[in-house]
Amino acid sequence: MSQFLKKFAKIPISAIPEQLVSVAFPEVSPESKALSSQFETLSSRLDEKDTLPQINDSLRSKTFVSGSTPSRADFVLFKSVFPVASKWTSKDDLAQYRHIIRWVDLVQNTLVAVPEPLKVDFDVEIPREVKEKKKPAAKEGDKQQGAGSANDKSSKKDAKEKEQEQKQKQKQSPGAAAAPALTEEQLKERAAAKEAKKAAKAKLNAEKQQQQKSASTTASTPSPAMVDLRVGFIQKAERHPDADSLYVSTIDMGDEEGPRTVCSGLVNYIPIEEMQKRFVVVVANLKPVTMRGIKSCAMVLCASSDDHTTVEFVNPPKDSKAGDKIFFEGFNGVPEKQLNPKKKIWEAIQPKFTTTADFAVTFTPEEGSEPKNLVNEKGELCRNSTLVGAHVN
Repeated sequence: MSQFLKKFAKIPISAIPEQLVSVAFPEVSPESKALSSQFETLSSRLDEKDTLPQINDSLRSKTFVSGSTPSRADFVLFKSVFPVASKWTSKDDLAQYRHIIRWVDLVQNTLVAVPEPLKVDFDVEIPREVKEKKKPAAKEGDKQQGAGSANDKSSKKDAKEKEQEQKQKQKQSPGAAAAPALTEEQLKERAAAKEAKKAAKAKLNAEKQQQQKSASTTASTPSPAMVDLRVGFIQKAERHPDADSLYVSTIDMGDEEGPRTVCSGLVNYIPIEEMQKRFVVVVANLKPVTMRGIKSCAMVLCASSDDHTTVEFVNPPKDSKAGDKIFFEGFNGVPEKQLNPKKKIWEAIQPKFTTTADFAVTFTPEEGSEPKNLVNEKGELCRNSTLVGAHVN
């Protein structure tokens, strides 16, 4: 990383992302690539309430966005964050976003040239950072065991008190007949019954815990079936009045409420003429995001080359209609009404999308497993135009 920085000439903030095409970034792991892709997505969602705290928390243990090595995401995120960070002047801001500010100072001194660098006062006294540790919730089985233990203790206490009461009565009534003593065989039978009851209770608790664990794992595993992919028809598209890189499109997705407004960062890649009166594939259940004053209610699915210089639409099958369902083979389920950003479902599955030699869009569930094609109800494929092995998002 240090060798990279020694040879690197800072890029003007106004030249991002154009000049990134010629930058040879250090090789990183697939996990770091996925993290970089996630942060590029977050760079367009700074208006969301949880985005900046999420970025700050992630940078807590990292030098750069994806770890100790600079990546394209550092530049893209810096361009979005720098204007916001420049307005942080109070101690509360500095305390809340201390890790972002540290990262901004590093990037402006090593990677990006800005007209007026952010001035960071490292001598200012801010409250010590305290990260709360959440106590794990007690499992249902543990609660039942706890309740069972309490009941056992209560029962033993009652039995002991009754035994003492009986002995006291016997002392007060010398003539009273003593209870007959149990035989050795009866004692063994009683002990065996008690152990059997105890074992049955332990087995029941173990089965309940396993069922709860399985249900929790199934519910929390991200799946393409959770994503609402549909055919959309772009009725019209125009330039965003306050953002040079954004189009604002009106897209029919088959909703009863009518077309939706969608902002797309495609100005530098797709001519506006190609944005008119055409069918596309859309992600319809992402949380709406306000982008420079305009609320964007979906995302257009595109394929891009490794260097991000070429971007193409993912095209639905011929004769598609607005609202037609699109899904990956084997994952034709009921999608979430709206993806929860905190669960990072889209960020978990999107890095597994790509395109084949015949330009079909696929999803690979696990490394080494068979890719699943993106299709409609008839099994017809969705394709891009020219890119093989592309990033799809």
